[in-house]
Amino acid sequence: MGVDLTALHWIYVTFIVLIIGFMVMRRDTSIVCIVGIFLIAITATGSLSASVSSIFASFIFAITELLSTILVISIIVAMSKTLTTTGINDVMISPFTKFIRTPALAYWTIGILMMVISWFFWPSPAVALLGAVLLPVAVRVGLPALGVAMAMNLFGHGIALSGDYIIQAAPKLTADAAGLPVSDVINASIPLVVVMGFVTTISAFYFLKRDMKSGKLTVDSSQSVLPIKPSDEANQTLLSINQKRFFALFIPVLFALDVVAMFMFDLQGGDATALVGGTSIIILLIITMVSHKHQGLEKTTSYLIDGFQFGFKVFGPVIPIAAFFYLGDSGFTTIIGDFLPKGSHGIVNDLGLALANVVPLSKEVGAVTLTVVGAITGLDGSGFSGISLAGSIASLFATAIGAGAATLTALGQIAAIWVGGGTLVPWALIPAAAICNVDAFELARRNLKPVLIGLVVTTIVAMFLI
Repeated sequence: MGVDLTALHWIYVTFIVLIIGFMVMRRDTSIVCIVGIFLIAITATGSLSASVSSIFASFIFAITELLSTILVISIIVAMSKTLTTTGINDVMISPFTKFIRTPALAYWTIGILMMVISWFFWPSPAVALLGAVLLPVAVRVGLPALGVAMAMNLFGHGIALSGDYIIQAAPKLTADAAGLPVSDVINASIPLVVVMGFVTTISAFYFLKRDMKSGKLTVDSSQSVLPIKPSDEANQTLLSINQKRFFALFIPVLFALDVVAMFMFDLQGGDATALVGGTSIIILLIITMVSHKHQGLEKTTSYLIDGFQFGFKVFGPVIPIAAFFYLGDSGFTTIIGDFLPKGSHGIVNDLGLALANVVPLSKEVGAVTLTVVGAITGLDGSGFSGISLAGSIASLFATAIGAGAATLTALGQIAAIWVGGGTLVPWALIPAAAICNVDAFELARRNLKPVLIGLVVTTIVAMFLI
């Protein structure tokens, strides 16, 4: 096996089990992760002061690793707020309203538009950008508000977020935990995201049409108009209609150029994130200065503060969990020091080798386990807090099987985000449910069967790809 398992390995395994258990019980895992970091550190060093310091060092390491991701999401949210405040988003989306003439066209148009916008803006801002404009149109042509919420959820929080090909926040988290290049996880996830997306959205549409036909689901005309706040009315005069039209064209062109640059210069991971982030900052500055004029300087700071508040609120629970799982691989030496047993290849790799010697795992067992683990980690409702665990376990299983690290990592990522990112867990569905004025629990029930069908089919496909 190359190295004997020590107390460090068993503590790590014990806390993985505890973290999964707490997630299943829908309890927060931050304290569990911090205790795990402390126990691993004190077992390795034997020093109380060094162990206490390791907790702080692990947080610094995790934040350093995640900082570019937190920053780009914060900046994109800040930029999206300027688009909503100035009314540019209304103009950007309005051309698509003419395509929405039937319930079926409403479902697929809103869904595909949500997916594309979510790749660049992330789903939470995209819900706000789309919902207020397209909901009344969809309800008018006969698609219930619940159907609108499903389309936004499944295409945005499901397909777009589980792949996350532009911002690359999700694949970076899982790839880091699995000790893989981000590009490997992205490439492995493409067929799985496609299968999951097709199966889930088609299943959801079938069940939606069936219940509309039987009368179980009807259109409530009161949901066709959303109330406009006084502040929104006041903000409509920030830009002229011609200025809004210019920016509505200018913004997509800039992001399209970003995508072209990514392909031409082979930009991935941090480089791709930096390009999108820098473009978003430029857009934020230009729009704010043009629309708010003399108050532009102050408003720019205000928008950035709103964005950073959102970013750290989303990633606050992720940092302690990521800090713990970084100890399983590259982070151990940086955070605690050179205290691993002689011949060790990292805690996770050691466990994988040991597992391969004790229990000969198959690719089928590995795929099913990663789907279940991913789904369990998503139960906390963030989708992101547990994908480091999925990446860590994928690395462990791939070592035992001897192949499939990237595919298993991508599978765990997809399961975690589809469950927790905003399609099944009711408290993660609140943004879409609130925009569409529907019950979050009813939306979760509607999504349950299509998502489960999708996960089963995607897991089977992953078995053949490992």
